Amino acid sequence: MADATDKKPGGAPAVDGISGLFLKHRSALMRYISRFIRQPQDIEDIVHETFLRTYAAEINTQIRSPRAFLFKTAKNLALNHLDKCSTRLTDYMGDLDTLQVSVDTISTEARAESQERFIAFCRAVRRLPLQCRRVFILRKVYGLSHKEISEQLNISVSTVEKHLASGIIKCQDYMRSRGYDSNASTTAGKARQG
Repeated sequence: MADATDKKPGGAPAVDGISGLFLKHRSALMRYISRFIRQPQDIEDIVHETFLRTYAAEINTQIRSPRAFLFKTAKNLALNHLDKCSTRLTDYMGDLDTLQVSVDTISTEARAESQERFIAFCRAVRRLPLQCRRVFILRKVYGLSHKEISEQLNISVSTVEKHLASGIIKCQDYMRSRGYDSNASTTAGKARQG
């Protein structure tokens, strides 16, 4: 029986490397990723992907700070997941005009205008700089507090507030340039009601 420091056949590290570290910190990784992602299945997927990526990296190179590398990989994968979700959200909103929803109390014209306004708002959000967009989506879509966003993105609360203010101004400017009223912050809510 091999001890924990032996190598597996083929040069793969034994349980004491990334594998052992992963097993030891799996619960902590789950909690850490849950600061970014809310869906349990997505968290589980990111944890598995974290293991696979760090394990593959360990086979090819020596990692100086394996624990830090493990958590940094998890954070990067979680942020990539958020970016993909934001892209899917805006893509989905872009496809809304192909859906036919019948609401008796709202005219077809009002529904169409509301959908167009919401699609324009999604495009405005998509045009925000990456970090600003992350902050904006975490606040406006996921409803996280400034403190939670600060902790998840490892930035100060004042930086979160600056990104939010900048995001609102840029979205308002974009909406105005497209002929919509300047109250971009209520545009999404109005569109969703329609």
